[in-house]
Amino acid sequence: MTGKFITVEGIEGAGKTTCMQVVTEVIEHQGINAIHTREPGGTDLGEDLRSLLLGHKHTGMSDDAELLMMFAARAEHIAQKIQPALDDGKWVLCDRFTDATYAYQGYGRGIPLEKIAGLENWVQGELRPDLTLLMDLPVEVGMERAGKRSAPDRFESEAWDFFERIRQGYLSIAAEQPSRVKVIDASQDLPDVQAQVRVAIEDFVNA
Repeated sequence: MTGKFITVEGIEGAGKTTCMQVVTEVIEHQGINAIHTREPGGTDLGEDLRSLLLGHKHTGMSDDAELLMMFAARAEHIAQKIQPALDDGKWVLCDRFTDATYAYQGYGRGIPLEKIAGLENWVQGELRPDLTLLMDLPVEVGMERAGKRSAPDRFESEAWDFFERIRQGYLSIAAEQPSRVKVIDASQDLPDVQAQVRVAIEDFVNA
Protein backbone atom coordinates (compact mmCIF):
# COMPACT_ATOMS: atom_id res chain seq x y z
CA MET A 1 0.00 0.00 0.00
CA THR A 2 1.35 3.42 -0.91
CA GLY A 3 1.42 6.18 1.66
CA LYS A 4 -0.28 9.57 1.59
CA PHE A 5 1.35 12.83 0.56
CA ILE A 6 0.40 15.92 2.60
CA THR A 7 1.77 19.39 1.93
CA VAL A 8 1.56 22.63 3.90
CA GLU A 9 1.64 25.95 2.04
CA GLY A 10 1.49 29.65 2.81
CA ILE A 11 3.34 32.93 2.64
CA GLU A 12 6.07 33.91 5.09
CA GLY A 13 4.90 34.03 8.68
CA ALA A 14 1.76 31.97 8.02
CA GLY A 15 2.57 29.37 10.68
CA LYS A 16 3.47 26.36 8.57
CA THR A 17 5.72 24.93 11.28
CA THR A 18 2.90 25.04 13.82
CA CYS A 19 0.57 23.44 11.29
CA MET A 20 2.98 20.59 10.66
CA GLN A 21 3.28 19.96 14.39
CA VAL A 22 -0.49 19.55 14.71
CA VAL A 23 -0.69 17.30 11.66
CA THR A 24 2.08 15.15 13.10
CA GLU A 25 0.27 14.82 16.42
CA VAL A 26 -2.94 13.71 14.75
CA ILE A 27 -1.47 11.15 12.38
CA GLU A 28 0.91 9.72 14.98
CA HIS A 29 -2.06 9.29 17.33
CA GLN A 30 -3.59 7.18 14.56
CA GLY A 31 -0.45 5.02 14.48
CA ILE A 32 0.61 6.31 11.06
CA ASN A 33 4.28 6.30 10.17
CA ALA A 34 5.30 9.61 8.57
CA ILE A 35 8.42 11.39 7.43
CA HIS A 36 8.91 15.15 7.45
CA THR A 37 10.65 17.13 4.75
CA ARG A 38 10.70 20.54 3.06
CA GLU A 39 11.11 22.37 -0.22
CA PRO A 40 13.35 23.52 -1.57
CA GLY A 41 15.52 20.98 0.22
CA GLY A 42 14.94 17.52 1.60
CA THR A 43 18.14 16.03 0.15
CA ASP A 44 21.81 17.03 0.19
CA LEU A 45 21.52 18.47 -3.30
CA GLY A 46 18.20 20.11 -2.49
CA GLU A 47 19.60 21.78 0.62
CA ASP A 48 22.56 23.14 -1.38
CA LEU A 49 20.14 24.56 -3.93
CA ARG A 50 18.02 25.97 -1.10
CA SER A 51 21.04 27.90 0.16
CA LEU A 52 21.55 29.39 -3.30
CA LEU A 53 17.87 30.22 -3.71
CA LEU A 54 17.30 31.80 -0.30
CA GLY A 55 20.70 33.39 0.21
CA HIS A 56 21.66 36.87 -0.95
CA LYS A 57 24.74 35.90 -2.97
CA HIS A 58 22.73 35.66 -6.20
CA THR A 59 20.12 38.34 -5.56
CA GLY A 60 19.86 39.19 -9.24
CA MET A 61 19.33 35.66 -10.57
CA SER A 62 16.91 35.40 -13.48
CA ASP A 63 13.37 34.23 -12.91
CA ASP A 64 13.89 31.25 -15.22
CA ALA A 65 17.04 30.19 -13.35
CA GLU A 66 15.11 30.38 -10.08
CA LEU A 67 12.28 28.27 -11.50
CA LEU A 68 14.60 25.62 -12.93
CA MET A 69 16.57 25.38 -9.68
CA MET A 70 13.32 24.80 -7.81
CA PHE A 71 12.43 21.91 -10.09
CA ALA A 72 15.97 20.53 -10.03
CA ALA A 73 15.73 20.34 -6.25
CA ARG A 74 12.25 18.82 -6.56
CA ALA A 75 13.36 16.14 -9.03
CA GLU A 76 16.05 14.97 -6.61
CA HIS A 77 13.66 15.24 -3.68
CA ILE A 78 11.05 13.04 -5.33
CA ALA A 79 13.56 10.46 -6.55
CA GLN A 80 15.56 10.16 -3.36
CA LYS A 81 13.04 10.74 -0.60
CA ILE A 82 9.36 11.33 -1.39
CA GLN A 83 8.57 8.50 -3.81
CA PRO A 84 10.57 5.82 -1.95
CA ALA A 85 8.76 6.71 1.28
CA LEU A 86 5.35 6.60 -0.38
CA ASP A 87 6.18 3.29 -2.06
CA ASP A 88 7.16 1.97 1.37
CA GLY A 89 3.70 2.84 2.71
CA LYS A 90 4.84 5.86 4.73
CA TRP A 91 3.04 9.17 4.80
CA VAL A 92 5.05 12.19 3.68
CA LEU A 93 4.49 15.59 5.28
CA CYS A 94 6.19 18.33 3.27
CA ASP A 95 6.67 22.03 4.02
CA ARG A 96 5.82 23.48 0.58
CA PHE A 97 5.74 21.73 -2.79
CA THR A 98 4.73 22.65 -6.34
CA ASP A 99 1.84 24.90 -5.28
CA ALA A 100 4.56 27.20 -3.93
CA THR A 101 6.18 27.27 -7.36
CA TYR A 102 2.92 28.28 -9.00
CA ALA A 103 2.39 30.93 -6.30
CA TYR A 104 5.91 32.37 -6.11
CA GLN A 105 7.37 31.91 -9.57
CA GLY A 106 4.03 31.95 -11.41
CA TYR A 107 1.79 34.51 -9.74
CA GLY A 108 4.63 36.29 -7.94
CA ARG A 109 7.29 36.49 -10.67
CA GLY A 110 4.90 36.37 -13.59
CA ILE A 111 6.21 33.22 -15.28
CA PRO A 112 3.44 31.73 -17.45
CA LEU A 113 1.62 29.00 -15.56
CA GLU A 114 1.74 26.68 -18.57
CA LYS A 115 5.56 26.69 -18.36
CA ILE A 116 5.36 25.57 -14.76
CA ALA A 117 2.75 22.94 -15.63
CA GLY A 118 5.09 21.50 -18.26
CA LEU A 119 7.89 21.14 -15.73
CA GLU A 120 5.48 19.74 -13.17
CA ASN A 121 4.36 16.99 -15.53
CA TRP A 122 7.93 16.20 -16.56
CA VAL A 123 9.44 16.07 -13.07
CA GLN A 124 6.51 14.63 -11.12
CA GLY A 125 4.68 12.40 -13.56
CA GLU A 126 1.39 11.60 -11.84
CA LEU A 127 2.62 12.49 -8.35
CA ARG A 128 0.45 15.13 -6.69
CA PRO A 129 -0.33 15.83 -3.02
CA ASP A 130 -3.31 13.99 -1.58
CA LEU A 131 -4.03 16.90 0.75
CA THR A 132 -2.74 20.46 0.97
CA LEU A 133 -3.31 22.74 3.94
CA LEU A 134 -3.04 26.39 2.93
CA MET A 135 -2.22 28.66 5.84
CA ASP A 136 -3.76 31.96 4.78
CA LEU A 137 -3.44 35.37 6.38
CA PRO A 138 -3.00 39.01 5.34
CA VAL A 139 0.46 39.82 4.00
CA GLU A 140 1.13 42.52 6.57
CA VAL A 141 0.44 40.09 9.41
CA GLY A 142 2.64 37.38 7.93
CA MET A 143 5.55 39.72 7.24
CA GLU A 144 5.36 41.16 10.75
CA ARG A 145 5.55 37.66 12.21
CA ALA A 146 8.37 36.63 9.87
CA GLY A 147 10.36 39.74 10.74
CA LYS A 148 10.42 38.76 14.40
CA ARG A 149 12.02 35.36 13.84
CA SER A 150 15.08 36.02 11.66
CA ALA A 151 16.78 38.29 9.15
CA PRO A 152 14.89 38.29 5.82
CA ASP A 153 16.09 35.85 3.15
CA ARG A 154 16.17 36.67 -0.57
CA PHE A 155 12.43 36.07 -0.99
CA GLU A 156 11.41 37.79 2.23
CA SER A 157 13.27 40.89 1.04
CA GLU A 158 10.81 41.37 -1.82
CA ALA A 159 8.20 44.16 -1.80
CA TRP A 160 4.79 43.56 -0.28
CA ASP A 161 3.01 43.56 -3.64
CA PHE A 162 5.04 40.46 -4.53
CA PHE A 163 3.50 38.65 -1.57
CA GLU A 164 0.04 40.00 -2.32
CA ARG A 165 0.26 38.36 -5.74
CA ILE A 166 1.49 35.14 -4.11
CA ARG A 167 -1.36 35.12 -1.61
CA GLN A 168 -3.93 35.65 -4.34
CA GLY A 169 -2.24 32.92 -6.36
CA TYR A 170 -2.55 30.47 -3.50
CA LEU A 171 -6.21 31.38 -3.04
CA SER A 172 -6.82 30.88 -6.76
CA ILE A 173 -5.32 27.40 -6.56
CA ALA A 174 -7.50 26.61 -3.54
CA ALA A 175 -10.61 27.82 -5.37
CA GLU A 176 -9.76 25.66 -8.38
CA GLN A 177 -9.00 22.52 -6.34
CA PRO A 178 -11.19 22.65 -3.21
CA SER A 179 -11.20 18.89 -2.72
CA ARG A 180 -7.42 18.87 -2.26
CA VAL A 181 -6.58 22.32 -0.88
CA LYS A 182 -8.09 23.22 2.49
CA VAL A 183 -7.75 26.86 3.51
CA ILE A 184 -6.87 27.52 7.15
CA ASP A 185 -7.47 31.03 8.54
CA ALA A 186 -4.02 31.55 10.01
CA SER A 187 -4.80 35.10 11.19
CA GLN A 188 -6.71 33.79 14.20
CA ASP A 189 -5.29 33.09 17.64
CA LEU A 190 -3.05 30.04 17.87
CA PRO A 191 -5.57 27.70 19.58
CA ASP A 192 -8.16 28.50 16.89
CA VAL A 193 -5.64 27.88 14.09
CA GLN A 194 -4.59 24.59 15.65
CA ALA A 195 -8.23 23.55 15.95
CA GLN A 196 -8.85 24.25 12.27
CA VAL A 197 -5.83 22.19 11.28
CA ARG A 198 -6.85 19.35 13.56
CA VAL A 199 -10.33 19.18 12.04
CA ALA A 200 -8.96 19.24 8.49
CA ILE A 201 -6.44 16.45 9.05
CA GLU A 202 -8.84 14.32 11.11
CA ASP A 203 -11.43 14.57 8.33
CA PHE A 204 -8.78 13.47 5.83
CA VAL A 205 -7.51 10.56 7.94
CA ASN A 206 -11.02 9.32 8.66
CA ALA A 207 -12.36 9.73 5.12
